[in-house]
Amino acid sequence: VSENETIKMFYPKFFSNYLEMICNLNSFNEIRERRKLVDGLIILKSLDMERQNNKILEVEYNSFKEKIQLINSSKAMISKLKDEEISLTTEITKLKSEYDNYNTMVAEINNKIEVEYAYQDLKDIPEGIEIPAERTKPWGTTHALLSCRNILKDECFIVCNADDFYGLDSFKKVAAFFDESKDEDEYCMVGYKVENTLSDNGTVTRGVCRKDENGCLTTIKETMDIRYNDEHTAITSSEGILEEGTPVSMNFWGFKPGIIAKLNEIFKEELPEGIKTNPLKYEALLPNHVGRLVKEGKCTVKVLTSEDSWFGVTYKEDKPFVVEKIQSFKDKGLYPFDLWKK
Repeated sequence: VSENETIKMFYPKFFSNYLEMICNLNSFNEIRERRKLVDGLIILKSLDMERQNNKILEVEYNSFKEKIQLINSSKAMISKLKDEEISLTTEITKLKSEYDNYNTMVAEINNKIEVEYAYQDLKDIPEGIEIPAERTKPWGTTHALLSCRNILKDECFIVCNADDFYGLDSFKKVAAFFDESKDEDEYCMVGYKVENTLSDNGTVTRGVCRKDENGCLTTIKETMDIRYNDEHTAITSSEGILEEGTPVSMNFWGFKPGIIAKLNEIFKEELPEGIKTNPLKYEALLPNHVGRLVKEGKCTVKVLTSEDSWFGVTYKEDKPFVVEKIQSFKDKGLYPFDLWKK
């Protein structure tokens, strides 16, 4: 009985009913039957131990498998970090090279004009928007201006192309506008007569402007294939004949601080759809977005007209003309021979 009780105490969970039946047997035959039952109990015990060992092995296997998965995941993460480190190192080297180039270019004017740099980074876009893998093209002129948001102070500023010659008159007129205009939502642009912006070497694309009776911009439309006809008697374009004197935008703008927030909202709104429709070449163009702000009544843009001729290098064949034009200004005393020399 004591042996049975020991067994019963040792296996209360699995064999209590089985042992109770053994302890209740009294006769010789019953004792013999009891022996059979005890043997059966030993077999059950052996099977139970084997099952327990299998469970331990299964737990250990699952634990080992999780560790392997963790190791593989860690390897993948390390590999990704190494790739990102290489990419970051390449980007830093590129930025340093560009910065050194910029410093070389403006070395002679640094002591005369305060110069700051804004880098138009492809990754500088609102959170949650994925950049197409093969995208290398910048996001356009609106994004270029937004890249300056941390440099621009709380004051008026001019936006213009660095590789275009606008003439002194344009800067004077915009400066005068800033002195006179008190409305924070009133901006300006310099409109050039279309005939003063053409190239003898091919067609050009210009932002053709329409204005109201107060001289404020109503629409601005990118118009292609602008040129004089073969007889040089009319200016043709993709939209038909353009009258001489029609003002066109050459990206010379006078803005106030509030424009940054307005353009940022438009950029955030339009970028996802732009990427969807044209993932590699979509551009956020400043003239289009200023035109949208005007249409929505969020600003007014005064169109200032310049009598100066705009010129730039649209085609490589334009370079001799540009060199000759600047030289003629020097010869007439309109432009210094050594602009940045002491």
